[in-house]
Amino acid sequence: MSTVPRAAVIMGSDSDFPILRKCIQVLKEFDIETEVHVISAHRTPHEAVEFAANAEANGFGVIIAAAGKAAHLAGVLASCTVLPVIGLPIRSSTMDGLDSLLSTVQMPKGIPVATVAIDGAENASILAAQILSLCSEGIRGKLKEQRKQMAGQVREKDRLIQEEAGKI
Repeated sequence: MSTVPRAAVIMGSDSDFPILRKCIQVLKEFDIETEVHVISAHRTPHEAVEFAANAEANGFGVIIAAAGKAAHLAGVLASCTVLPVIGLPIRSSTMDGLDSLLSTVQMPKGIPVATVAIDGAENASILAAQILSLCSEGIRGKLKEQRKQMAGQVREKDRLIQEEAGKI
């Protein structure tokens, strides 16, 4: 594995890119080198297999795979690598994303795909950072700081609500 943490963000269609913007942004905030591609499990299956088969040799530590409808991209990639694959189901017009979620999460024994919520791009990037933090104290420290900030935000909201409730 490369000394610089690397993540691949693969989307099944360029129409998924608006959802993935936040994912890419969060990965970069954690100083994770990010490579982004459009590869379709159905329209460019050979490219999907080739990318996944070579991902480890190309220095990736984790793959985020985003797809909608018949969302087989994460499963196809996971079948060709032992790297962790995070499936990001994309909301579709057909079943409001439920089809994407079920296509991503229902994997056969032995080929797991970690799956986040429909359109859960930010959680996909945080999960990728958590996985890569096993080999990077820098990423782990940033994750801990992020958790502290979130807790502080909740405490501040609690303080404001208590103050507001006291006026009633």
